[in-house]
Amino acid sequence: MYNLMILTIFYLVEDHSIFAHILRLLHDGGMFFMFPILMTLFLVFFLIIKNVLIIKKDGTPSPKYIKLINSLGLMILVWGILGQLLGLVEAFDKIEMLGEISTARLAGGLKISALPTMFGSLVFVISRAATTIFIWITKEVDLEK
Repeated sequence: MYNLMILTIFYLVEDHSIFAHILRLLHDGGMFFMFPILMTLFLVFFLIIKNVLIIKKDGTPSPKYIKLINSLGLMILVWGILGQLLGLVEAFDKIEMLGEISTARLAGGLKISALPTMFGSLVFVISRAATTIFIWITKEVDLEK
């Protein structure tokens, strides 16, 4: 179902746009791993915005949301690494079955297997940066009191 949705979006989007390139990378990385990472990225952005609104209202970020953003970032990093490891095992099984394989094909397979880890790392860095900023704001507010 996800593949049909992505292919429909590919058809609607011009092939040379950045949006189409990002969708192609999401599809190439495997929707089983990339889609949850994408949804977690949206959730992290939502929680960051919600925490900013809490700061505007109360003057200090919510510790609950700080911990949640931090936990989601770490969980999705591990999810991306799991995706890469399973992709590598699958690639090694195919190499074992075929016997010989070209260097270009091997490099392409390694690139594809690295996509979930790279995307998960991006979400992790965003969540850690937000967590660091929120903790810094909390300490600044505590010093003022």
